[in-house]
Order: sequence, then structure tokens, then C-alpha cells
Amino acid sequence: MPTQNAQEEVTVSVFAQRFSATRRGARLARRLATHRLDLWDLPYGSPASDTVTLVVAELAANAVLHGRVPGRDFELRLTYDRPAGLVRVEVSDTHPGRPELPEPTVGPSADTDGGRGLLLVEAVADRWGVDGRRGPGKTVWAECVLPTPSG
Repeated sequence: MPTQNAQEEVTVSVFAQRFSATRRGARLARRLATHRLDLWDLPYGSPASDTVTLVVAELAANAVLHGRVPGRDFELRLTYDRPAGLVRVEVSDTHPGRPELPEPTVGPSADTDGGRGLLLVEAVADRWGVDGRRGPGKTVWAECVLPTPSG
């Protein structure tokens, strides 16, 4: 009698998609990320979903506003490691410039509209950074440790 191979449970899920480097592309990245999180049992409106969605929104907006190269897209990659309770958000663009946090004393003033994206990411993500990528550009990433169901 042939033996059956037991299949291992999938514990890491990945979503990757390219988007046009436009405001519409950034909005679509945020909406699809929220939908994917819901499919991964991180329901819409939950603290985990809201946190990851905020990170996606800020990194995608930065890719569109500061990392845009005409004719080039940006890529969003979400990785959910269930056992570790960790979602990693990666946004890659082809612009060579690396983002930096504004100095606390020279940060955006209260009456300006922009300049807070990475400050928000730093506040809600557990870690974030910038890596090189194959080809031109960089990948800005952030990791969010999710609260366990027991608290």
C-alpha cells in the first residue's frame, strides 16, 4: 500500500503586486492590502488590520510622492508569518534616494500638510528600515508584531 505524504500546514502567506506610481495606485495598494489581511483572518477594522493598513498607506504614498520615476511602478509585498504573529510590509520603487526621518527639532510644523509619513510608520511599526534591491531603487520595509488573541 502506498504511503501518503503528510502536507505541512502553510504558516507564511505572501501577497505581492505592482501598482502604478500614482495616487490612485497608492490608494489601490492600501485597499488590496486591507482585503488581503481580511482573507488572512485579520479582519477589517481590527487593531492589527488598521495598523498594517496605515503602514501600507504611508509607505505607498511615499513611493508615489518621493520615489516616483516616470514610467516605473512600485511594488507592494506583504508577508504574514502566523506562528510569529508578524506582518512585514515592503514597498519597492526605482528611485535611488533613501528616506530619512526628519530631525525632531526640524520636523514638520503643526500647520503643514505633509512630512509625517515615516514618523507615523516609526510610531506604529515595531521595526522599519531601507534595503537595496535587485535593480535600481530601494525597498522600504516595516514589521508589525500583532497582538495575540489572548491579549
